[in-house]
Amino acid sequence: MSSITFKPKTVSKKLLTTLNPRTREIVVNRYGLEGENRMTLEAIGKTYDITRERVRQIENFALSTIKKSKEYREHQFIFEELKKIVKELGGVVSEEHLMKHISKDPVVQNHINLYLALSDEFKKHKEDDAFKYHWTIDEKTATNVREALNKLYSSISEKDLVTEEEIFNRFMTHLSDLISEYKGNKEVIYRYLALSKVIGKNQLNEWGRTSSPHVKARGIKDYAYLIMRRRGEPMHFKEVALEINKTFGKKAHVATCHNELIKDPRFVLVGRGMYGLKDWGHTGGVVRDVIAEVLKESGRPLSKEEIIKRVLTKRIVKPNTILVNLQNSKYFRKVAGDYTLA
Repeated sequence: MSSITFKPKTVSKKLLTTLNPRTREIVVNRYGLEGENRMTLEAIGKTYDITRERVRQIENFALSTIKKSKEYREHQFIFEELKKIVKELGGVVSEEHLMKHISKDPVVQNHINLYLALSDEFKKHKEDDAFKYHWTIDEKTATNVREALNKLYSSISEKDLVTEEEIFNRFMTHLSDLISEYKGNKEVIYRYLALSKVIGKNQLNEWGRTSSPHVKARGIKDYAYLIMRRRGEPMHFKEVALEINKTFGKKAHVATCHNELIKDPRFVLVGRGMYGLKDWGHTGGVVRDVIAEVLKESGRPLSKEEIIKRVLTKRIVKPNTILVNLQNSKYFRKVAGDYTLA
């Protein structure tokens, strides 16, 4: 259902009556007013055997001619209506969101693009590495939002994953100049975040940099990381595969999942088929290596009870296995009842 009260195709037909047939046809093709596809300057140039620059000149002349016409003055209400919509959406909004909000019909969206280009009330910002195409009616708000998004991006590392509540709170601290009517509007703040190409969320609603595999999962190992991180404790590789299927709808074969976990340094084998995350402090290697790390971290001799307690935080293993390893005099020695490195 459209959020506008006027009929775009009818309005456009009247606005284009001021143009000669050839110019009108170029505008129709350029904006896709009779079909979903908008023709490029190059494609139109080939059709009429003229240069891209000449097509651009004709388009600019056409828009200028329309803006001087009686029909344009009579249809000012459509620009006021579109301005009101953009204002309600936050004063700055991505082209994608704006168009979908107005209509799901691609042809209607093309007509709306023409109207936005015709009015000086709207400014289009081109897509770049950091931001999507977006429209604004308030340049001060647009600048504030873009600067806040840049600061938010800088505050997040490549490994960070934060909750939606935290990302909103962080973002709001940077939106110091945002006008009051938007500050309490969560939908508007969400649309501002959607302007960014470098900040996004994963399927578990956790936010971070879009360049991170934690946000844009690229395979089974990335999905496995998200599953285990959410669980917060070691999991068997079979269970990891099952949860990937259930949570993300991705086919994760058990054998494939196991192979991916073995190869990826983010995961540590902590028991028979059980994996934990390196982020949690789990240590790779055999049990002897884990004991050695525990002793190095302590910086002093430890009792066998303390060693067992600390090793079990890093590795799922039987206490007796730890005791057997401590008896290896090649690596460990006993000093006044405690153990240290040999």
